[in-house]
Amino acid sequence: HAPKTLVASHPDRIFAFIDEVGGRGVIKPLHGAGGAGVMILAKDDKNARSIVELLTEEGKRHVMVQEFLPSVVKGDKRVLLMDGKLLGAINRVPRSDEFRSNIHVGGSVEPCELTKNERAIVDSIAPRLRADGLYFVGLDMIGERLTEVNVTSPTGIQQLSRHVGREVSDDVIEWVERRAGELSPHLPSIPPR
Repeated sequence: HAPKTLVASHPDRIFAFIDEVGGRGVIKPLHGAGGAGVMILAKDDKNARSIVELLTEEGKRHVMVQEFLPSVVKGDKRVLLMDGKLLGAINRVPRSDEFRSNIHVGGSVEPCELTKNERAIVDSIAPRLRADGLYFVGLDMIGERLTEVNVTSPTGIQQLSRHVGREVSDDVIEWVERRAGELSPHLPSIPPR
């Protein structure tokens, strides 16, 4: 379901992993958003050690390193879930001079549907997300493989709303209002919209 992935801070472990996945991978800060700090890490790049030093703060901060998925040129799907239920998906396609497809760095957005395999990934992970209290989540998928679970900044709802022709954010707000009412039965209820 996912590309080969390592979370580590030690350069030797990171470079051993890069060797294991064919000499080329993607390195990502764990606490970033919008593609900031996401880079291709290639064994033969003379900047590779500097990139690892920078992103790990000389071994003090963990990063995620994944095998490079060439199918990223076709796009990176952002799949939005609310309480384990599919809200919808958009496909973010990188610019011709980029490998990152994030909207923040110039990726274009296309409407899309999930494949049978992508839907199976969503169905398998959704119960765990709910059980962990992760209700509004953005899953990223490249080539039918889960690359990230975004819980702090699951963007894409505005673009999804434009593609489906309605405000998907209303679904999120209604869920929050319903949930607040369930958790606070002694407080005045929120009037319906």
